[in-house]
Amino acid sequence: MRLPSAQSYAQQVAKEHRWLPVLGPQLPLPIPAPVAMGEPAEGYPWNWSIYRWLDGMPASTAGIDNLTNLAETLAHFLVCLQRIEAADGPPPGTHNFFRGGPLETYDAETRKAIAAVQKSTDAELAMAVWEAGLAATWYGQPVWVHGDVAAGNLLIRNGRLAAVIDFGSSGVGDPACDLTIAWTFLTGESREAFRAGLDLDAATWARGRGWALWKALITYVGCLEADPAAAAAARRVIDIVLVEHAHAV
Repeated sequence: MRLPSAQSYAQQVAKEHRWLPVLGPQLPLPIPAPVAMGEPAEGYPWNWSIYRWLDGMPASTAGIDNLTNLAETLAHFLVCLQRIEAADGPPPGTHNFFRGGPLETYDAETRKAIAAVQKSTDAELAMAVWEAGLAATWYGQPVWVHGDVAAGNLLIRNGRLAAVIDFGSSGVGDPACDLTIAWTFLTGESREAFRAGLDLDAATWARGRGWALWKALITYVGCLEADPAAAAAARRVIDIVLVEHAHAV
């Protein structure tokens, strides 16, 4: 069962019921399959969903036999997702927090976050990463994006990637937003395998770094006092992104 925790997530329910049955049969790994849509009642204000059970543990806590193999399998999954006809799919908007849209959507927020951490971070390098992403304009046709490719949304069974869940941020647009896991979870050889499997150009990778930096920055700033562990994890992502960009220049 999935019950939206806020109004901003409520519109994702109907979207998943509309599109998951279309996407599922065309993908190489299982994804959630809607069974029924619940209605507001008993003080709960929004529609909600029941899905068929998918067995597995989140990659964030499960044992993984081979991270490079997982990266290759995930890249293949995303390639298949991007090949699905996207003409009638939902464009970036409030329903998915503009995943698949331009980085410019979060320009002011990112610059504010960089300014907030300038005493503890190489703000000049962070701005260089961000501006490189902004400058790497995307000219392709819209493709399907998952919108939240995170370790918690990858299910592991018997040490291998077995399913991909939570398509609440899905839509059609620029695939760069689906690359953030390269810096938040993958490392070294597995990151390179992921990039090779997607056959990306340098511009898309630069936009992906931008997406990863934005999310890590706002998480770091927002969690410094309230959740030190989350802040530390976000800081590690920031450092990884900055080092990679510096070596790529």
